[in-house]
Amino acid sequence: MKLSAVLLAGGKSRRMGRDKAAILFRDSPLWQRQLDLLRKLEPERLFVSAQTDPAWRPVDVEFVADAQPSRGPLSGIAAALSRTASEHLLALATDMPFMTGDYLRELFKQTQPGCGAVPMIDNRAEPLSAIYPREAHAEFASALSGDNFSLQSLVAKLIAAGKLQAVQVSAEEQALFRNLNEPADLDAG
Repeated sequence: MKLSAVLLAGGKSRRMGRDKAAILFRDSPLWQRQLDLLRKLEPERLFVSAQTDPAWRPVDVEFVADAQPSRGPLSGIAAALSRTASEHLLALATDMPFMTGDYLRELFKQTQPGCGAVPMIDNRAEPLSAIYPREAHAEFASALSGDNFSLQSLVAKLIAAGKLQAVQVSAEEQALFRNLNEPADLDAG
């Protein structure tokens, strides 16, 4: 797979009450599970995006500071897109530990030059497990300079512009997108 990848770890974890990246899930911290998954895809460059450089960041992973002022994952993806030389950037949230390499490889097969792929569950995009074309950086920068920081809105614009391909998620695949937001979610894992 000829792409770069970014682990999005800049969230404030308000509902969880503590840094989600450091939470142990099935015997390893969430950040480590996700970086291990991304490494298996052999990206050309591997980034972690956060507001500040996390103490847990391995030395072989590049830190990318969220574009300021931080607008959540929009800032992290924009910052990583500005640093990637690869044709595509895979963005993956720290709190999505059920995602698989097989699914991400299949998603990558849906990309084309200048066009990434975003999973869709019903009519809702899953932008935190999507593959963006490097050419989407202009739209990310424009969104950051505006007043609408919704990734859903931006993804809709990118689909309309032909820069993202919407990929429907099957009923069986929907479990891959479950994220951990609250302490009760850990018990259900």
